Amino acid sequence: MNSNVQRRSREFFASGTGFVLAAAGSAVGLGNMWRFSYMTAEGGGAAFVLLYLLMTCLIGVPVMAMEFAIGRRTRSSPIGAVRQIGGRRWTVLGYLLVLTPVIILAYFSVIAGWALHYAVDAISSFSDTPSERFAAISTGAPAIFYHLALMTATLLIVMFGVRRGIERAAVILMPVLFIILIGLALWAAWLPGAEKGYSFYLQTSFEEMLNPTVFRQAASQAFLSLSVGMGVMITYSSYLSRQENLVTNAMIVSLADFSVAFIAGLVVFPIIFALGISEEINNSTVGTLFISIPQAFQQMGMLGQVVGLAFFLVLAVAGLTSSVSLLEVGTASIIDEFKISRKTATLLAGVGAAIIGIFPAMSQGILGRMDKISGELLVIFGALGMAVLGGWIMKDPQAELAKGASPLIRRGIPALLFLVRYLVPAFLLVILALSLKETFAYY
Repeated sequence: MNSNVQRRSREFFASGTGFVLAAAGSAVGLGNMWRFSYMTAEGGGAAFVLLYLLMTCLIGVPVMAMEFAIGRRTRSSPIGAVRQIGGRRWTVLGYLLVLTPVIILAYFSVIAGWALHYAVDAISSFSDTPSERFAAISTGAPAIFYHLALMTATLLIVMFGVRRGIERAAVILMPVLFIILIGLALWAAWLPGAEKGYSFYLQTSFEEMLNPTVFRQAASQAFLSLSVGMGVMITYSSYLSRQENLVTNAMIVSLADFSVAFIAGLVVFPIIFALGISEEINNSTVGTLFISIPQAFQQMGMLGQVVGLAFFLVLAVAGLTSSVSLLEVGTASIIDEFKISRKTATLLAGVGAAIIGIFPAMSQGILGRMDKISGELLVIFGALGMAVLGGWIMKDPQAELAKGASPLIRRGIPALLFLVRYLVPAFLLVILALSLKETFAYY
């Protein structure tokens, strides 16, 4: 099958709105729901938020826009897209962009499975021994069961294709997520002691902006949260109309991602302080989310069950929308490279990720190592490769970015390309060095 036939037969999003919601669904994940809030509190409050916004605007948005441009121009998944733009010697980058989301999906679905399990618990009652409950369900057979349940839902959505599966799920699930999250934030605002939670969450310690660890965490959070450097945005944009404004879409997706993360903090910290578990937030990210908060909900009785169900349902939905995008990268790559059906490709990619996911489901230590390697190192390597490929190797990227763009956006494209070619690689090299140092120290 030649490339022209492949492009004509390729699926497309039915609307720009569907694409934006799907891309936002990929960006919005469990990292937004807790990791952002936790790092904000530990990284100087407003200082971390400002660093995160700077990373998003100066690095995240430009790299995302370039991934959109590469995906739309080539109409291919990461391996084929990289090969078309840079030639065969760049193919290794394409394989990295497929490997990274597979690894992330394998352990990400385990964590999302925990959230789904707690949502089911909320229907009857949260355990009055939360530490023992989490120890019982976080590894072994229960973790494997819910990991496979989450993977099954992901497989079914991806198997239905771009319009009937991915886009339809995003159009339904993303508004549900936003509505429930905003409702939780409004409820949390009326809790006694909520103002102490806001104060802790948004404390100001701008000297933390000079802390290399905070700098690295803000960068890794931006990349992992925005789903750049892992082939997702290349894959999704390969199904996109030529008339869509790529730069504007990148900014909208980034804004939606940040909004969910920020609002999640307005939910988590008022709950923590209002329910008297603030002394536990420095102990463990996982411990607070899956032990302390369920314990607090259990003490609230029936109201705690309702609120807890909504809280963990949001976590599970965020995990599902991200899992769909991660699986689509592998599925699309198998379809493009081997010219087989979507059903078969989805099964191959999904079953492979599900099998790999059994290992982190058996050990939180393995899960942590997978997160460290893929979530901080491989993603940065991928983003760096995309900046170089899009900024220096791709022919006339400005022309692709200008298609469908407004006059105002067109005037700003040269500045965006300057960021991609010069500032982004420099920033990424510094962040990569800091991440490598942190990873070696971790081991």
